[in-house]
Amino acid sequence: MDSLLQQISAGLANGGIYAAIGLALVMIHQSTHHINFAQGEMATFSTFIAWALIQHGVPYWIAFVITVVVSFVIGVLIQRIFLKPVEKAPVLTNVIVFIGLLVILNSVAGWIFDYTIKSFPSPFPLEGMFLPKYFSGHQIGSIAVTLVVLLAVFSFFRFTPLGLAMRAAAFNPESARLVGIKVSWMLALGWGMAALIGAVAGMMIAPVVFLDPNMMAGILLYGFAAALLGGIDNPWGAVLGGVILGVLENLLGAYVIGSDLKLTMALVLIVTILIFRPYGLFGKPIFSRV
Repeated sequence: MDSLLQQISAGLANGGIYAAIGLALVMIHQSTHHINFAQGEMATFSTFIAWALIQHGVPYWIAFVITVVVSFVIGVLIQRIFLKPVEKAPVLTNVIVFIGLLVILNSVAGWIFDYTIKSFPSPFPLEGMFLPKYFSGHQIGSIAVTLVVLLAVFSFFRFTPLGLAMRAAAFNPESARLVGIKVSWMLALGWGMAALIGAVAGMMIAPVVFLDPNMMAGILLYGFAAALLGGIDNPWGAVLGGVILGVLENLLGAYVIGSDLKLTMALVLIVTILIFRPYGLFGKPIFSRV
């Protein structure tokens, strides 16, 4: 029983990270109807920024705040410089731009910070104060930070005028323009928030998997699976999908398929969802007239 509870607790901690990445993917998909294949590299680059600040003596939480702000600005700049010119371009053009961003960010991160594996500090104690037998301090801390970020994002979109304007621009750009909303800038802010959320996820997962330019490659697949499982157009579905995937991954890895096949399980899940339920567990099917 203790082993089962430990696997579930670890799955919940990982699931929070997958939920954050899945939410970032959903936010960009809602506004552009494309999948940002560079989301993982953006998160990795942001984590390297935090690591560099900490190495220069900046306290962890100050480095955390600076990284979040810088990541938001980077996300906005990426949308304005690289994505705005191809807003109305064919889907394949956007896919090529996303893949180009992935390669560029990965190469720049390796060029600046090199490709050696680095340890990333955790600000949380080794042992958790709550159920320390089942949760480490970092697991509890990462779950708490992820929940705070998700609740802040929910409150922003639900209760602030800017958040409502961003939702309107994502769901119906034409009508939003008619009421004076600057849709293009709303998309840029959405990219900034997605980059911010990815940065938090990167800083929470780095103490577990260590830091290198390819750190988020596998995590992005889990985030993509979480977004598809919950519904690629449903932010809260992506969050629930991440939690479900995190627990399922750990249980299957520990008792059924082994740890070597956990990433394969995520890929099988992606293919299965796309075949049998492409709108996810909590999404709604979209019908269009032809």
